[in-house]
Amino acid sequence: MRKTQKGLAFVAAWSSLASQLIAQGPQQIVEPPHAPILIRSYEGARLAPLEMNNSDRLRSLIRAGKLYLTVQDAIAIAIENNLDLEIDRYGPLGAEWNLKRQQAGGPLKGVTNGSTLSNQSTSGQGVVGSEVAAGLASNGGGSNTTGTGGVVQQIGPITPNLDPVFQNATSFQHITTPQPNLTVSQVSSLIDSRHIINSFVQQGLITGGFVQVTANESYLKENAPSNNLNPGVAPVIQITVRHSLLQGFGVAVNRRFITVAEKQIGASRETFRSQLLNLVASVLNLYWDLVADDDDLKVRQRALEAAQKFREDTTKQIELGAIARVERLRPEADYSARRQELEISQATVRQQENLLKTAMSRTGLEDPLIDAVEIVPLDHVEVPEQDDLPGLRALLARALAKRPDVALAKISDETGEIQALGTINTLLPSLQGVYATWDAGQAGVPVPGNPPDPKFVGGLGTALGQVFRRDYYSQRLGASFNIPLYNRQAQGDYGIDQLQNRQSDLIERRNMNAILVAISNQMIALRQARTRYAQAVDTRALQEQLLEKEQQMFNFGGATSADVVAARTTLLAAQLTEVEAIAAYGRARVALDQTLGETLEVNHISVDEALNGRVSRESKPPATTESRP
Repeated sequence: MRKTQKGLAFVAAWSSLASQLIAQGPQQIVEPPHAPILIRSYEGARLAPLEMNNSDRLRSLIRAGKLYLTVQDAIAIAIENNLDLEIDRYGPLGAEWNLKRQQAGGPLKGVTNGSTLSNQSTSGQGVVGSEVAAGLASNGGGSNTTGTGGVVQQIGPITPNLDPVFQNATSFQHITTPQPNLTVSQVSSLIDSRHIINSFVQQGLITGGFVQVTANESYLKENAPSNNLNPGVAPVIQITVRHSLLQGFGVAVNRRFITVAEKQIGASRETFRSQLLNLVASVLNLYWDLVADDDDLKVRQRALEAAQKFREDTTKQIELGAIARVERLRPEADYSARRQELEISQATVRQQENLLKTAMSRTGLEDPLIDAVEIVPLDHVEVPEQDDLPGLRALLARALAKRPDVALAKISDETGEIQALGTINTLLPSLQGVYATWDAGQAGVPVPGNPPDPKFVGGLGTALGQVFRRDYYSQRLGASFNIPLYNRQAQGDYGIDQLQNRQSDLIERRNMNAILVAISNQMIALRQARTRYAQAVDTRALQEQLLEKEQQMFNFGGATSADVVAARTTLLAAQLTEVEAIAAYGRARVALDQTLGETLEVNHISVDEALNGRVSRESKPPATTESRP
């Protein structure tokens, strides 16, 4: 029995966890392909499907058509469901995949990377090959495959292609060539049957060059009696190293776009943090405005109840003959005005609720349940005895350490310095060194009556043996040098970069001054809000005492109903001023935290949780519920 109970408890717990994960929906991640290694590089990544349903947290707080909401729950629901923030989550993902793209090297996005691979008759093979070798004919018997060129819209050297590239060009040809001179071919119509297999592997070097290994295998069969190897094969294997020695040389300049992409990951996270901070501040303001509207509604409800009671008391005194009938007009008018104000206040609350619902829901008011639900805020603005704010310089230091825009400006400056490496490098002349070594082989079937050297008799294996033994090796060492005589283009690019960097420094200083002014203004606004709140509390208390005195005087015939209504109206204005003063203090506090960049820290918000779209903190509806009048 105990084992059964434990098993059922485990199943229930697992089912609950699974249902929560399913309800929360998939995270916004890009899943790399998981195909076999041979085809994995040629499949695209997969994205999780869009989740258009609200998280369970929103519905779990609804009781009997009312959404009981703390300010922390409002923030958590907005983080999980707000569509603007959902869109912002793609920024860091895009930055990570941009880094992956930059790590492959090559030109910037949108510029094709052209590579050339040619099929050519091997020098010395067959009749045409011997004529090419002797300079009696041009090499036009093959096809040339070239990549499409592109205009590189970037300054400085292009990062070498750091992903190894394999290319192959294979052609099969049947060529008939008239031969007016029979001395070489001994036939009037030369018929060639040929296939050429040309392959190469190229690997870029981050220091500014590349290594290429080329393998060429040419097969030829023709009807010429003068060809003493027919059919014949002629393989060639070549290793080429090309490297920049001045312009385009160096790891730093060649990986600058990779370094920038790494910086952009941090920048995208700071951008998301800025957007998250703005969302949380917006939700806080919407929540506190709804609290203020609720308090306004409660004040007007109490005012209507008091006006109704005063109207009834006046009617009783008129019936008793204690006061004249004309005294009834003022309480009636006052009651009518309070009732209209209450209806306007109720409409204002509904409008504010709709704004908050839209910020917290993926579907907005399209969901009938969300549209009909009434929000009951459970938190209220707490005005402390005093605001222990440090000095202006200390707050500035905190803002510079925590504000996302300051971090973004710093990353932008670092990015500008990294990109300037390209313009600095273009000031140098261009010097490239090339070293190539290749080995050739040739073999075939001897033609009767014209025996070749025995070491050339055989097939592809014989020819490859010559290649790997390096019986016929060649090598080439060269350099190319290019220097502009005036170099004004590179100097202009470098000057523009330096001016932009200096301009950015000035803008950063200007922004720092603006931040200092903003902090000072928010500190003043917070202090003013506190002063106005204290004055509003004192005024409201005084008006309550005055109303009580007017009511007593009216009961004893020392005041008219107009005096009581006037005192009651003045008290209502004082109460509404107090409500607005509390709301103004809450907005000032939110604005100061936002200016300091501490909104997330103050409200215990994790950027990682926001990126995942899941807040781990549990939300529970209150044990006792309340509702507005």
